[in-house]
Amino acid sequence: MVLTYPLIGNYGVPEINLGAGEFESARIHIAGLIVSGICRQPNHWNSVSALPQWLQSEGVPALCSIDTRALTKRLRHHGTMFGAICIGKEQVDALRMTDDLVSQVSVDRPVRYSRGEKRIVLIDCGCKESIVRNLLDRNITVLRVPYDYDFSSEQYDGVVISNGPGDPKACGSTIARVRELMSGNTPILGICLGSQILALAAGGDTYKLKYGHRGQNQPCIVAGTKRCYITSQNHGYAVDRKTLPQHWDEWFINANDGTNEGIRHRHKPFYGVQFHPEAAPGPNDANFLFDDFLNGV
Repeated sequence: MVLTYPLIGNYGVPEINLGAGEFESARIHIAGLIVSGICRQPNHWNSVSALPQWLQSEGVPALCSIDTRALTKRLRHHGTMFGAICIGKEQVDALRMTDDLVSQVSVDRPVRYSRGEKRIVLIDCGCKESIVRNLLDRNITVLRVPYDYDFSSEQYDGVVISNGPGDPKACGSTIARVRELMSGNTPILGICLGSQILALAAGGDTYKLKYGHRGQNQPCIVAGTKRCYITSQNHGYAVDRKTLPQHWDEWFINANDGTNEGIRHRHKPFYGVQFHPEAAPGPNDANFLFDDFLNGV
């Protein structure tokens, strides 16, 4: 992961507590971190360690004093690239180079969170804990399953396809599973990568954005209206709205660059949003989408 902001780590690292809502995963998933400047003496009321100590405890290598903005421009020009962090003249003989990133961040077995009578299957492609919390807060029983899990024999009232890393076209098994599911009328909600997977399963196409959408202030307009929501986003791919098949409509549009931010089926309860309605961090303008989806379950 390359961060372009010049100062990283000045807030330090709080105590890891998934229940407090400050962390979205129980561990660090990146293979390495590259920053321009790093703060070794953070100052924040709930900081318990500095970023370098946290990375070391998790076994994640990092580099600082790098011109990350120049590196970002190179990555932007050449597209998705494999890389390695090496020491001295060390030669890299065998790198774990794969575009199958989802398999590295998904749960390895089903996890059930028992709440109310409504049951949702959550396909974990790298799911944020905030998505789980938003569903549980609405008294929903959630079965969180691996990205390639066959849940056809399970009992469920709806399916949520989570966010996750990398190129959506690398998620072949998940796309196939969702395509089978779409032969019926079970409500489906795709979030971020999940929206892209939904589009590919429907027969549409995706592409890599030149700049990507990062941050918690991305404006999204409801297609055909002037209603705008401020959303939290972190993605580098988008759905090509020109390839949406029959009976599918564009739902949301990015107000900055006009790219697609959501899709929905005209007749079946299938929905996808490119942004994060669970926010965390960011505005909760779009949080109502969970309620709208679950009302149809």
